[in-house]
Amino acid sequence: MGLREYIIKRAVFSFILILFVIVLNFMIFELMPGRVEEMFIRPGMRREQVDALIRLWELDQPAWTRFLKMVYNLLSGNFVNTYSYRSQQPISIEIGMRLLNTMILIGTSTVISMVLGILLGVISAHKRGGKLDNTLVLMSLATYSFPTFWMGMLFILVFSIQLHWFPSAHPYPTDWQSIYRDVGGFPPPAATIPIGGISIAIPSLTEIQGRVYHSILPVAVLTLFQYGGWLLLARASVLETITEDYVTTARAKGLKERTVLLKHVLKNASLPLITSAALSFGFMLSGAIITEGVFSYRGFGSWIWESVQYKDFPVLSAMFFIIALCVILANFLADILYGVIDPRIKYG
Repeated sequence: MGLREYIIKRAVFSFILILFVIVLNFMIFELMPGRVEEMFIRPGMRREQVDALIRLWELDQPAWTRFLKMVYNLLSGNFVNTYSYRSQQPISIEIGMRLLNTMILIGTSTVISMVLGILLGVISAHKRGGKLDNTLVLMSLATYSFPTFWMGMLFILVFSIQLHWFPSAHPYPTDWQSIYRDVGGFPPPAATIPIGGISIAIPSLTEIQGRVYHSILPVAVLTLFQYGGWLLLARASVLETITEDYVTTARAKGLKERTVLLKHVLKNASLPLITSAALSFGFMLSGAIITEGVFSYRGFGSWIWESVQYKDFPVLSAMFFIIALCVILANFLADILYGVIDPRIKYG
C-alpha cells in the first residue's frame, strides 16, 4: 500500500472515529439525570422567562432534531447558534475570548519545554553515568514532581509580591477593558489582513508586550513542569540507539559528535518523541486548569472547570468534541510523519 492509499484509509477511519465521538458526546449529556431547565430556575422567575430559556437552549425540540443540529454544528464548526447555560451567549464568542490566551500559554510552554527537554535529554544520554547526567535527571525529576499550584504560588510570592518583576494574575493588563472600550477591550490592531472575506487583525506592539509580560510566570511554571518528562523520554530513546552499529560507523567516518547525536542518533530515536508531541499538541486546547486557576488566567482550562461546576453542558459538549478532534488529527499527522522520518516503516 502506497502513501496516498494509506492517507485515504486513515482519513476514512478518522472520519468514522469523529462520528463516533459526536454520538458519544450527545449521549453523555443527553442521559444526564434530571431536567436541565430545573437547575437554572431561580426564585421569582416568571414562566415566560423559563420558556424563553428553554427555547434559547432548544430543549423544547425532540432529541433527534437536537442531535442532527449538533452534528451539523460540530462538523461545520458553527457554534454561533449554540448558547452557554451560564453566560447565555453563543459559544463561539466564548471560544474567541479564550482561544488566544490558551494558545499563548499552552503553545509557548509546550514548545519551549519540548525543545529544552529533548536537547538536555540528548546531552544527558551522551554524558550517561557522569555528574552532568545525574544532575540533569535529578533536576528533571524534581520539577516534574512539584505540584504546579505550589510552583505557581511560589513564583507569585517571589517574582510578583517581593521583587515586583511580573504581574501575579490575568493574561493581559486589567486596565485594557476600561481604556480600549471601542475595540473590544484590547489595544487597536496594527493592521488587518483580508483572508477569505474575513479581516484578520494583526496585534499591535502594545498588545504583544502586554500579553507577553503577563504570560511569563504561568509559562515558566508549565515549562518547568513539562520539560522533565521530555528530558527523561529523550534520554531513554537516545540510550536505545546510541550503541547501534550505524552510530559507530558514523563516528568512524570522522563526523563531529554533535552531528552524530543530532542527525543520526536523535533522528532514529524520534518516533516515541513524535507520538508524545502529537498527544501534547492534541490536548493543547484542554488548557491547564490548575495553573490557570492560580494565575486567574482566562483560558480554556478555567472555562472547563467553571462549566463543570455550573453544569454548563453545551460548553462541555463543545470542548469535548474540540479536544477529541485535535487528538485525532494530531495522531493522524504523527502516523504520516513516521514514514517520512523513518523510511523503514511500510504502510500496510
